[in-house]
Amino acid sequence: MALDGFVIAALTYELKSTLCNGRIDKVYQPEADEIALTIRNNRENHKLMLSANSNYPKIHFTNFNKENPTTPPNFCMMLRKHLIGGKIVDIKQPEFERIIKIVIESHDELNVLKSKELIIELMGKHSNIILVDCETNKVLDSIKHISFDLSRYRQVLPGIKYTMPPSQDKLNPLEIADKNIFEAIIKNKDQRTPIYKAIYTSFTGVSPLISREICYKSSIDEKLILSNLDEQMINSIYNSFADIIKTIKSNNFMPSIYYDGETGKYIDFSSININHLNYYKEKIFESTSQMLEKFYFKKDSIERMKQKTTDLRKNVSIKLDRLYNKLNNLNKDLNKAHKANEYKIFGDLITANIYQIEKGKNEVELINYYDSDYSKIIISLDERLTPSQNAQRYFKLYSKAKTALSQVNHQIEKAKEEINYLEQIIISIDQCTHISDIEEIRSELEDAGFVKRKISKKGSRSNKIQKSNYLKYISSEGLEILVGKNNKQNDEITFKVSSKTDLWFHIKDMPGSHVILKLDESQPKDLSILEAATLAAYYSKGKNSTKVPVDYTERKNVKKQSRAKPGMVIYDNYSTVLVNSDEKAILNIKPIGS
Repeated sequence: MALDGFVIAALTYELKSTLCNGRIDKVYQPEADEIALTIRNNRENHKLMLSANSNYPKIHFTNFNKENPTTPPNFCMMLRKHLIGGKIVDIKQPEFERIIKIVIESHDELNVLKSKELIIELMGKHSNIILVDCETNKVLDSIKHISFDLSRYRQVLPGIKYTMPPSQDKLNPLEIADKNIFEAIIKNKDQRTPIYKAIYTSFTGVSPLISREICYKSSIDEKLILSNLDEQMINSIYNSFADIIKTIKSNNFMPSIYYDGETGKYIDFSSININHLNYYKEKIFESTSQMLEKFYFKKDSIERMKQKTTDLRKNVSIKLDRLYNKLNNLNKDLNKAHKANEYKIFGDLITANIYQIEKGKNEVELINYYDSDYSKIIISLDERLTPSQNAQRYFKLYSKAKTALSQVNHQIEKAKEEINYLEQIIISIDQCTHISDIEEIRSELEDAGFVKRKISKKGSRSNKIQKSNYLKYISSEGLEILVGKNNKQNDEITFKVSSKTDLWFHIKDMPGSHVILKLDESQPKDLSILEAATLAAYYSKGKNSTKVPVDYTERKNVKKQSRAKPGMVIYDNYSTVLVNSDEKAILNIKPIGS
C-alpha cells in the first residue's frame, strides 16, 4: 500500500502530458510537509499537491482547497522567489525510483534564465521536497533538513551538493534487456530467498505488490525459494516481468483501487491491473491523480487531525487522569464517612455505661443495645482520656463524618460530571474534520476554564473562531439526519435547528454525539430510526461495537439544566434500540454535507 516505481511512472506521464510548458502561478504551504502549486497551462489552472508526509507521501492533482497559514513558512517564501512565473520544461522519473523531478526555467533578479529542479522524493519516512540549482547541483532549500546527526549516509541542507538516495544495489527494471540478465541478477541473490522477495529487492521501483503479481502471472508460488527454481520457471517469471515492463514503457496505465466489497475498506491501489487481487472489488479511475486523492484523502485527513489535536488531547487526558484519581480518593473518604452512625453508637454506649468504665483502659467490651441480639461489642478508647471525654470524642467524629458525607457526595457528583464532560470532549476531538472544529473545542474548553485562553501578541484574545458545520446524512427513506461533531454543535442541532417533534438520539450512558432525525408530515419508518441510531452509536465511545444501546425520543423531551455545560442534557419518555456501530453499518447512509 505504497507508491512504487510503477505508480510514479504513471504520475510522471500524467504530469508531463498536462504541465509541460505551463507556468507556475502560485505557491502555498498549507502543512509543514506539504506544498501546493497552481500551474497555468493551455488556458487552464491545475492545482498540484506535493506531500513529504512520512506516512502518506504523494503528488497528484487536486481540487481540494486547504486553509493556508497567515504567515507563509520560509520554505514557501523561498519557492515563491525562485518558481513563480517559472516555466515547466520537463518532468522525469530518474532510474525508475520513487522520485519525480520537475525541471523549471525562470529568470533571476538580473533577468538571467536559470534552471531549477523541484525534486519530490516519495520514500516513506525519508520523503522530502527539495529545490536544486541545476547549474551547480546544489540544494537551495528543502522542506525537511537532513543533517549528519539524522543521517550519516546522505545530508540534505542548503548549500551542499544534491545526491540521489542510495539505490541499495538495485537495478533499473526498464534497462533489463533479456532473460539472461534477469536470470543472472536473480541467481546472484541468496538461494534461500523466496522468489517474490528476490524480485522486489533486486529492482528499483518494484514493490512487493508488483512482485507478487509477477509470480501470479507466471503461475509460480511466490514463496518458492530460488534454489528450487528450474529453467522453465525462470523463463516463465521473466516473461511475466517483461510483460509488465512493456505495459509501463507503452504508458498503458489502468489506475485502480481494490477494496473489500462488504466493508468498503481500501485494500491497495496500483497503476496497472493486479490479477491476484481479483477477489476484491475494483474501482478504475480516469487518472492516477484521482486514484491517489481518493485513496489517501480520508487517511491523510485523519492523520493530520491527529497531529493537530495532539496537544489538546494530551491536555484533556491529563485532566481526566487527575479527575479519576480524585474520584478514587473521594470514594475512600466516602467509605470512611459511612462510619458516622458507628461513631454515634460508640458514643451512646460509652455514655450509657460511663460509671462502669475505668480511666486508663484502651478498650472496653459492652453490650450493644442497638443490636436486636444484644451482642457484645469492643470499643477502642484513648487511655489518656476519661470515659466522658472518650464519648465526646466519638460524638465529634460522628458530627465530622456526617458533615463530610454531605460534602464528599457533592464532590463525587461534581467529579463525575466533569469526567463525563471531558470524555465527551475526547469523542469530539476524535471527530474533528477541520481546523475550525479543533478551535471550536478549544474555545469551549477555554470558556469552561479547562484550558488557558489564547492571547494574541497585541494582548487581546485570538482571532474570532470560524464556525464549523455539523454532519448531514440522508436516510434510505429520504429523511435528513444531523450529527453534532462537538458539544456546541450538539446544542445547536438539538435546541436551534430541530423542531420539537423531530426525533433525538444518543448512545445510552456513554459520551457521544447528539443525532437528530428530521421528520416530515409522515411518521418515520423503522429503517430511518435504525439508521439514525446507528449514526449515534458510530459517533460515540461505543464505535466499532456490536449491539450498542441507543436511546431516542421526541426532541421536546430533551432538556438542558441550568448552568449545564455545552452538550450536557437530560431526557425522558424514551425508547431504546440495539445497533451495530462499525463502518460497515453506516455504508448505506449517504452523507450530504459536512
